[in-house]
Amino acid sequence: MLLLIDENENCAEGGSWRFNALEPPRPVTRVRLYDAAPAGEWFDVVGWSGRPDRPVCGATVQKIDDSGAGVAYLITGGECGVRLKPAGDPSEWDVQNSRQRGVPYLIVPSIQDVGATETERV
Repeated sequence: MLLLIDENENCAEGGSWRFNALEPPRPVTRVRLYDAAPAGEWFDVVGWSGRPDRPVCGATVQKIDDSGAGVAYLITGGECGVRLKPAGDPSEWDVQNSRQRGVPYLIVPSIQDVGATETERV
C-alpha cells in the first residue's frame, strides 16, 4: 500500500510512505496515544479531506507488517491526513483550533489502543 500526502493546512509534513497491509481497513473514531501521558490519552480521530465545504471524512485502521515490531496498526484518513482532538472535546473540527493537531498518519503498536470509545475497541 502506498500512502501519499501533500503538504497541506492540516499537516505541514507531506510525503510518501509504503506499508505492507495485512488486513483490509476498518473504520476508527478513537485512538490512545502515549506522547504526553505515560498511561495513554484517548483522542477522537477523523480523516481530513481538504475540501473546504466538507473537510472531515472517515478515518480507518488496518493491521500492517512492521519490520521492527512484527505487526502494528496504521491509521489513515483523507488526502490531507488525519486530525486529532482530546476525546470528548465538543469543539468543531477546525485546523485553527490549537487543541487539535493534524498528522499524515499514525502507527500504534496495539489494537487495544484503537476503538470507538475508551472501552470499545475495533
